[in-house]
Amino acid sequence: MTQKKSILIVDDHPLFREGLKSVIGRDAQFEVIGEAGNGREGLRMAKKLKPDLVLVDISLPDQSGIQLTREIRGLLPETRILIVSMHSKIDYIAEAFQAGATGYVVKESASAGLLKGLEAISKGDYFLDRSVSRQVVKKLMDLPDREAKITDAAYGTLTPREQEVMRLLAEGLFTKEVAERLFISPKTVENHRTNIMNKLDLHSTIELIRYAARLGLIDVDLWKE
Repeated sequence: MTQKKSILIVDDHPLFREGLKSVIGRDAQFEVIGEAGNGREGLRMAKKLKPDLVLVDISLPDQSGIQLTREIRGLLPETRILIVSMHSKIDYIAEAFQAGATGYVVKESASAGLLKGLEAISKGDYFLDRSVSRQVVKKLMDLPDREAKITDAAYGTLTPREQEVMRLLAEGLFTKEVAERLFISPKTVENHRTNIMNKLDLHSTIELIRYAARLGLIDVDLWKE
């Protein structure tokens, strides 16, 4: 029998935490092992419980959930973090991924996207709520680079297979879906993804999408809800 993925919930609204637990309870592969109402308690419980996954709200009473994400990933680098927030602005989303989050769900669509997000990040994929994905890609196309300048020549260093994998990942396909599309193993897809990120000096899925959008490699219309 497959061991359940353990989950810690950090959100300052008890009723919302109950709602999250209710949704999570629909899927037998997940189990909530703890909950906290602020960042300090969330960090303490993360240290104690060492959960596989953590759900974090950005707006916590004592600190930013983004800072908490950074602290948890620093202590538990294997723990995957899904942000569940009322904020859908690009700045929050980009900062969350840069802090180490591996998924982002907007609260208003949490009931629909939560389990999809948990399943994706538990498998090592990244997840971005489709309710904001298309909007995010459009805005990313107009943002100035914050990292070192990436030239088109860098894209030319990718092998044809890596370019193919990069485009599919940027379009929002999960690792398993890319593997099925290209008739290769998920492990091979992950190896290609690592090579792509290293060659292009990218550090998150947000940066990957932004880079692909800037080069016109993806169709923004594919990100409709």
